[in-house]
Amino acid sequence: MIGFSTFLMILEGLLAGVGVTIVVTLASLLLSVSLGFLLALTRQFGRNRVLHALIDAYCEIMRNIPALTHLFILYFGLASIGFRLSSIPAAILGLGLIGGAVTCDLFRAGFSALPKGQAEAAFAVGFTPYRTIIDILTPQALRIALPSLGNYAVQLLKDTSIVSAIAAPEIMFYARSLVTSSFQTTLIYTTVAVLYLALALPLMWAVRMLETRYGRLKA
Repeated sequence: MIGFSTFLMILEGLLAGVGVTIVVTLASLLLSVSLGFLLALTRQFGRNRVLHALIDAYCEIMRNIPALTHLFILYFGLASIGFRLSSIPAAILGLGLIGGAVTCDLFRAGFSALPKGQAEAAFAVGFTPYRTIIDILTPQALRIALPSLGNYAVQLLKDTSIVSAIAAPEIMFYARSLVTSSFQTTLIYTTVAVLYLALALPLMWAVRMLETRYGRLKA
């Protein structure tokens, strides 16, 4: 029989990693969206074929190599050549670089879904290419990409669990430590599942509210 004090001890231990999980999720999401948007703009509207090829190669490499491999390269590989990143910056950078490839495709899909005549009409009334992209095309592309970006944000939250492999002190890091010390495997990982659910549900609701609000404003 598991005592209530044991449960409180486990919960307190896991809660110590919630803050890091949130920080890693938000920081890597910001990096992912910023990088992905810049890559998508360059790939969609740039005319340099070399840059196109480099962006395509980057996206393929980032998406088709396991995320844990990228994290190990950043955390252990760079340290072996004298450039050491601590666990949390390595986690944010790794997930952010991977996410940049993912969100690049999402933004490109949004831009590609727009009628080509909109740009032509903007040019006809005197808009510059820059204003056409930023003021007319980008808001509509963001609206199209928003549901997929929301799904990606929730997936990113769950993916933070792997950064415990490079000693980032998030929820799973503390869960493994608690399992080793208390052997309450079922209780600990069930509590972990509840914590991730408690973090993911508000994020999903926020995305849905944003979709509804954004859709109403642009209708």
